Parts: sequence; structure tokens; C-alpha cells
Amino acid sequence: MANKWYRQRGVKVALWLAAVVLLVLLLRTFAFTTAYIPSSGMENSLLPGDRILVNKWSYGLRLPFSSGREETRWGFRQGERGDIALFHHPAETPSIPLTERPLYIGRLVGLPGDTLLVDSLFNLHQPAWLAPDCQQLYTYPPAKEPQMKRLLASQQLTRNRLLASDTARHIRSFSRYEYYLLEQASANCNEWLQPLSRVESDSLLRPLVVPKRGVSVEVTPWNITLLRNTLVLHERRQATIDKGELLIDGKSVKRCTFTQDYYWVGTNNPINLSDSRLFGFVPHSHLIGRATRIWFSQQPGQGVFKGYRWNRVNMKVF
Repeated sequence: MANKWYRQRGVKVALWLAAVVLLVLLLRTFAFTTAYIPSSGMENSLLPGDRILVNKWSYGLRLPFSSGREETRWGFRQGERGDIALFHHPAETPSIPLTERPLYIGRLVGLPGDTLLVDSLFNLHQPAWLAPDCQQLYTYPPAKEPQMKRLLASQQLTRNRLLASDTARHIRSFSRYEYYLLEQASANCNEWLQPLSRVESDSLLRPLVVPKRGVSVEVTPWNITLLRNTLVLHERRQATIDKGELLIDGKSVKRCTFTQDYYWVGTNNPINLSDSRLFGFVPHSHLIGRATRIWFSQQPGQGVFKGYRWNRVNMKVF
């Protein structure tokens, strides 16, 4: 009797474990996936060592073995400005299958059809679109360095480091909240500490249109390379540049049209180039989902028993 009871108990446990494994597989395939944050590009929203939960329905569920385009997604939805999205690296060669490409995470700051203002390095100059914790570059005279160090110490921002300097200016990176703290601590702070984008000449800024499905985009000297790369990598078109002109299928064009929606992706930290300044527009087909919550967090390199950040567990990602 005892052996029979143990056998029945074993069968029940095995069935229960199989059901749990099946449920996990179904959830990972059709509802959620997880990702590990290895770098500081999304500080302060995400820290190195965070493990996040990603909602795969955010932009429409991408069907297995599909291209990810609108017609092969369930419940297609466009991304929203400010979303922190997980996506496949868009600059890989077309021969590499989409699902085998490296994963990146970033903030959707330019939606299909948006017009962004960028400089020659494709840095955004629309800080109003950034989240409160997004970092911006600020510049100040070298003579103000002692005062800056006192301000940082008074606001417990001693981890902030000088990023660059020359005889004319020093450059640091602050979030808008950190800048607010400095303003509160010093009445005249905003007179000598200013956003780098404000210091640069507005005459250097250029409009950059984010491609939208079925809408033509004008070819200009500052976007011609970006458009050519997008056409070749994601539209599967024969596109080249010859003597300053864009050629598609051997014909010179002044405007070009795209078959899917694209996004301009940024990072919270302007020093980190793991965004659209490096790899260009991100097609909707490459989006996996929106980061929703942090399910686990540990400082990298702390071993098994140290560095756990319990206060970040179940924290909403924004």
C-alpha cells in the first residue's frame, strides 16, 4: 500500500511540475520575457544588475518565426514617447536572423512621423521630451570648479565626475532633478551652469524626420547616410550614395518612402552611445516589448551573498 501511495504521489508531483514548466514556457513565449541590464546607459531608471520584466504585448505580440511586421503581430500597437523598450540591435547584417541579434534597451524619444532637432552628431536638442531622470550635459567655467565641488558635496552628489574639460569650460552630466537640487542650493547657479545644448549655436541644428509607414521623407545632406542605411538594412532596397545624391535601384531620388514605422531611441545618459546615434532608426519589427518592472536587482561583481538591492524589487520602470 505504501509503495502504491508513493507512486501515486510521485505521479501527481511530476504532473504538477510539468504544468508549472508548461505555464512558464507559455508566459515567456506569449506574455512576458526577462532581460538583464549590464551597463549604465539607462541610469537612473535602470541600474547595472537590474533584471527586468518585459511585456511582449506592448507593441503587438510578435508571432514565432515571423518578421515582426504589423501584419504578423497580434494586437499591433505603436510605441509611446518615453517608453523604455527592449529591442533587437538594428544595425546587424540582414543575413543574421532577427531573433538571434543582440538585445538592447532604450527610451523611445522619436515616434514614426516625428521631426526631431539634432546637431551634427545626432544629439537631441528637445530636452522637454526627456524623463525627469534622463541625464543632460552641462557646462561651466573652469574657475567655478571649487564651487561646483562644494555644491555636489552639500547635496550628496559626490559620485558625479567631471566628464571633459579644456581652458574654456568644464562639462558634467546631471539629471533634471539633480540640476534642481543644485539650483536650490545656490541662488546664482543657473547663471554659470548651463545646458551644453543651449550654449551651442542653434544654427547648427537640423530637422530629422523619423520615417513613418507610407509617408515620404525628404533627402537632405544631413540625413542621406542614415536613410541609405535604413533602406539597405530594413527595407531590402538597393540604395547607394553617389556625388551627394541618393540612388535607389540606380535612380536618383529627392524623397523616399518606407514600408514600416521607425523609432529614434535614446538613453538616459548622453555619454552612452548605445542608441540611435550609433545604430540609426529602430524598425517596429525589432521591438520586443516595454519594460514594466524590476523583478530582481544586485550590484554586479558582489558574489552570492552581497550587493542585493531589495528596495528595487518590484519597482515600476519609468
